Amino acid sequence: MIKAAPAWLVPIAAIFILQTTTSFLARFIPIIAPAMSDEFGWGGSSIGYLTATNSLGGLAILVAGSTLMKQVGGMRTLQLCLLLGAASMALFLHSNVGVALAACFVMGLSGGTANPAGSEVLQRFSPPGKRNLIFSIKQAGVPLGGVIAGLIIPIMIAVAGWRIALFACALLVALPTILTWRMSAGLDDTSDTERWHFSLPGLHSLYTLWVPLQSLMSNGSLLKTSIVGSLFAVSQSCWFTFTVIYLIDGLGYSLGLAGVVFAVMQAGGVLGRIAWGWLSDRLRSATASLSMVAILSATTTVLLGLSKPEWPFWSIVALAFIAGCSAASWNGVHIAEVARRSPPNLISETSAGSSILVNLVNMLVPAAFAAFVAFSGRYDYAFGCAGICTLLVLVFLPRDKQAAQ
Repeated sequence: MIKAAPAWLVPIAAIFILQTTTSFLARFIPIIAPAMSDEFGWGGSSIGYLTATNSLGGLAILVAGSTLMKQVGGMRTLQLCLLLGAASMALFLHSNVGVALAACFVMGLSGGTANPAGSEVLQRFSPPGKRNLIFSIKQAGVPLGGVIAGLIIPIMIAVAGWRIALFACALLVALPTILTWRMSAGLDDTSDTERWHFSLPGLHSLYTLWVPLQSLMSNGSLLKTSIVGSLFAVSQSCWFTFTVIYLIDGLGYSLGLAGVVFAVMQAGGVLGRIAWGWLSDRLRSATASLSMVAILSATTTVLLGLSKPEWPFWSIVALAFIAGCSAASWNGVHIAEVARRSPPNLISETSAGSSILVNLVNMLVPAAFAAFVAFSGRYDYAFGCAGICTLLVLVFLPRDKQAAQ
């Protein structure tokens, strides 16, 4: 007799595909931006502002679209945002940086939807003993999207130019979104039967923003865990946003070589997220695994800033891989820990609240990093500060002895 597939297999497959597509859409920006900057005459620091605006879009959907996510469903909202993001890529054909910022904002909408949608679905379908692993598999889609972006976008630019690459990337976002369209009907919880609507930001939106943040106050360890996520995001956002431009401007790499290093870093994230999730379940302690991740993340971030053009290529690749296994690998365990510590009726809200904090960091840090480098020209100091911030995880990480279930 053929054994039936686990009930969580279809949900995690659908969420994984959409998470990978969302990540590809976000990682597209720092990889293709150097080619556009060369042609349009934008400064290198513009990449930081483009990425910050992308994160602002993620924050905006969390504020103004929470009602939509509850009434239409998180997965369906994510799919709609991905299609909007694919369409907005056409705006990059305009040479005005303001238009590019608008495109980045629209592309960022899916990033704000992915975690609340995925957490709500997987918390319902995940067996308690496999929760960290399942959440980490879902989060492995983030670096996998980066691997795909880092490998194929530079090749497409070299072969056909960045405009053709733009069109191809839009198709790569739209196709998997359409293929998973029917899955959301059976996975979304749309028990809210009110007539759905999308509210524009206003006083009500400020209240909507406050509700997820207030939900983090339900217990002290939940708030500390959410702060931990924002500290991890400091180094992660710097690696994701500035690796390619730093390797080109600081170390003299070509876009192709920089893309390979970026892809290796993201590949480390695929392996790292699954490995840390497995280890957390094995140790029955998210605190132990996240402590190790924090130390490795801070160390690799500081070393990236200290790297020199004379360093052999293999050393930069090795550093990127270790960073992928740490700076880019905390998310799955962290998201599962937020869900575990949440009251059962507030999982969607606390996940959104934690995502708001992370999106604020992803918005502010790249802009501050870009401004600092534009003013001082010192990548080493900027990466060093990011590493120190992430090391503060060890201060805020809850020390309770409650096993991760």
